[in-house]
Amino acid sequence: MSSAFREAIHLILSGNSTLLNIIGVTLRMSLTSSLLALLIGVPLGALLGCSKFPGKKIIVILTRTMIGLPPVVCGLLCYLMFCGVGPLRHLHLLYTVNGMIIAQLILITPIVVGLLESFSAGVYPALRDSARGMGFRKGKTVVLLMNECRYSILTTYLLALARALAEVGAVSMVGGAIVHKTNVMTTAIMAYTNMGQFQNAMALGIVLILLALVLTTVVSLMQKEIPQ
Repeated sequence: MSSAFREAIHLILSGNSTLLNIIGVTLRMSLTSSLLALLIGVPLGALLGCSKFPGKKIIVILTRTMIGLPPVVCGLLCYLMFCGVGPLRHLHLLYTVNGMIIAQLILITPIVVGLLESFSAGVYPALRDSARGMGFRKGKTVVLLMNECRYSILTTYLLALARALAEVGAVSMVGGAIVHKTNVMTTAIMAYTNMGQFQNAMALGIVLILLALVLTTVVSLMQKEIPQ
């Protein structure tokens, strides 16, 4: 075990090309999917938090249900859509990074929407009278609300990014863990462990833990900045 750990550290410090490729694919997939989820989820969450309309409770319940969507179910649905007999087969998304990004987007966006809906619902009552006094319509009110929730938005993004980095089920099914193409850290750790290449698995595990540590630390610092 100690020998594998030393070799893992050596692989990291030496800049092993295979590991760098895996890390690069992981970051490309995770950063893209989390940013897209933020762009889609923040306005929707803020709108849900400050609006009252028929069916809102149903939408909130569906959103919270989607937060708990099992990744393997998401992967299965995406696989069926992208495969040779699926409705989106002409897009050639199966076993590609773009296909993995879409699967991540389906998993992460409900998290962003749900968190922003909760944050916005708590902030909106104090903001409502000011927005009405300034004659703001719904669109400007939502923008003002998002500005008031900026710390919460950043915290939400970091949590979404951490979720994207840790995902394995959906990306494995959609991406296929193809070496030098769609292999990410989580799927590579599983593959290397099954092959007995523990030094490679440990090297990626160390990098993944360090990334998680950095994100957790930043989230904790940001939460201290959020006005109570």
